[in-house]
Amino acid sequence: MTTPCILCCAITGSVPVKADNPAVPTSVSEQIESSHAAVEAGASIIHAHVRNADETTSSDPEKFALLKEGLEKHCPGVIIQFSTGGRSGSGLERGGMLPLRPDMASLSVGSNNFPTRVYENSPELIEWLSAEMIKYEITPEIEAFDMSHILHAISRAKAGKLYGRLYVQFVMGVKNAMPCDKEVFDFYVNIMKTRAPKDANWCAAGIGPHQIEVNEWAIAAGGHTRAGLEDNIKLDRNTLAPSNAALIKRAADLCEKYERPVATFAQARDILGLRPI
Repeated sequence: MTTPCILCCAITGSVPVKADNPAVPTSVSEQIESSHAAVEAGASIIHAHVRNADETTSSDPEKFALLKEGLEKHCPGVIIQFSTGGRSGSGLERGGMLPLRPDMASLSVGSNNFPTRVYENSPELIEWLSAEMIKYEITPEIEAFDMSHILHAISRAKAGKLYGRLYVQFVMGVKNAMPCDKEVFDFYVNIMKTRAPKDANWCAAGIGPHQIEVNEWAIAAGGHTRAGLEDNIKLDRNTLAPSNAALIKRAADLCEKYERPVATFAQARDILGLRPI
């Protein structure tokens, strides 16, 4: 298999804190340093959240601006993907950083009942975030937590309601949402192959101990994948991951196992139809 594999590093997220794993980068300077190491290990996309000084979640555009500036300086060419996720803010503040024009931004196109909260994405918010991404020429990374999200994303892409090429990520292993199940995974891959636009791409992310399992499924199936401390803070049941780079290296090693080259920045941008370096 010769198709390059795009490795996305989810560096921080909204849930893990240093008490869970001291390697979680929460300040902007830590995030830049951690991203640089992950890029050297093979990441071509940095999926970014920002935090306040007390490690609580934030959607502050000023923090995103500082992070973007640092990534462009220290990781020139890397694909910058900002999160508009619901744990970081509410309502329109979730898209307050989009005028900064990152290459990509996450977009959830449906809601879920998570174990302790409703992950709410109203039709009005989805329309607004999609329109903002079109306005600022930002390619969305669709974060799909169940089957309806994948089908809705395909429908929106065909209707011209998403900017750029369709890119869908299967988020597997969140309780009450998409299970980490190989039969389910294979079904979703087939849906993307048979129903999505021809230039669409997909990736997959596994939560917690499922991360390495889903990395392998995606790489073996010809898709792309995500790793990082946002989704998983351990190398195994008893060992904390020492860095984001260590988790990306595991995925890169799987690419070697399946004889797939790890995508460079330029290759990833070409595959996803993004602005060239």
